[in-house]
Amino acid sequence: MPDFRMVDTGEVKLRCAIQGSGPLVVMVHGFPESWYSWRHQIGPVAAAGFTACAIDVRGYGGSEKPPQVEDYTLEKIAADLVGLGEALAPGEQIVLVGHDWGAPIVWNTAFTRPDRIRAVAGLSVPFAGAPMRPFTEIFREHFTSQGKFFYQEYFQQPGVAEAEAEANPRDFVARMMYSISGDVPPGDYWSKPAGATFLQGLPDPQPVPWLSGADLDYYASEFKVSGFRGPLNRYRNHEADYAWLKAWQGKQITQPCLFIGGTRDPATTLFGAVEDPVGMMRMFAPNVEGHVLDGVGHWTQQERPEQVNGLLIDWLRRLP
Repeated sequence: MPDFRMVDTGEVKLRCAIQGSGPLVVMVHGFPESWYSWRHQIGPVAAAGFTACAIDVRGYGGSEKPPQVEDYTLEKIAADLVGLGEALAPGEQIVLVGHDWGAPIVWNTAFTRPDRIRAVAGLSVPFAGAPMRPFTEIFREHFTSQGKFFYQEYFQQPGVAEAEAEANPRDFVARMMYSISGDVPPGDYWSKPAGATFLQGLPDPQPVPWLSGADLDYYASEFKVSGFRGPLNRYRNHEADYAWLKAWQGKQITQPCLFIGGTRDPATTLFGAVEDPVGMMRMFAPNVEGHVLDGVGHWTQQERPEQVNGLLIDWLRRLP
């Protein structure tokens, strides 16, 4: 079992599940998740000779939860990771691994702080360089302006998505995870009009081997305590993130990179905008090694833990 520690990163304290010794590997989860999303990776990464550290991102679980929307910018969360590295491995460069929102978090931390990050791995979401305009403009052009629902538009107004999710956190997590997993039958579940709710039209979750009732109980217990405000505030900072990253337009991640996606994950193709995510990434991260796993949906390391562990640990061992 990992050791749980509260680590002061400078601005906030993060709850960290830590196991092993050796070079530090920090694992960053997405939405709606927690350190627990890396439950299958912590032990194997530690056994391979590394210090495995799975965090609760600020706003989640046992980590501190500042109250304002602007407390959840990429710039601030990247600073949390740099501060965590300084606290746990002072003076050393560290390795970052992220999934879902955790992938843009680790990509952009490595992008903007190459002095502190020696290698970076992202699951599900590929790196597409510094944005040329805020993501809000993109999804409003392609979805909202055409009367179509887009989940990140639904998340923009504080309090709306929180109320839906907090009414039954276990059901919210179960429906979201099942609906974009590799196990859900094909269907156009997200094609609905603007003004729909997030859960409207999603299929009833069926039992899947990678997500047990006990797993759902754990996620639900965490969100019953933390709520969803901090996690959803991450989606409300696209303009601030764009303003921060403008200075890095045209630049690349030069460190070694690993990308692992899934053929049934809409985020791997950036919602259909990219046919070859690994090829696209090479324009922005020339030292990337990429794998797209057949039949895998959005919850990469939970759906295929052994396959992901094999790829991740092999890559970690080959790092210079």
